[in-house]
Amino acid sequence: MILDNRGLEPPQPMMRTLAALAKLNLGETLTIINDRRPMFLYEQLDELGYRHETVAREDGSFEIRITKG
Repeated sequence: MILDNRGLEPPQPMMRTLAALAKLNLGETLTIINDRRPMFLYEQLDELGYRHETVAREDGSFEIRITKG
């Protein structure tokens, strides 16, 4: 699943992301695209036990792959 959060003002991207993560099954991955690095989201993901990887995109946005597990 891909969730494009570009153009949204905080806290919308984080709220949308957390809602989508709640629907993931173990081992599934959610990819989000944000205008900026989601620093506060990283803390939440670490606390909840999600793995994540961030890649800077050529357009200046960030793609974050989040896996439940």
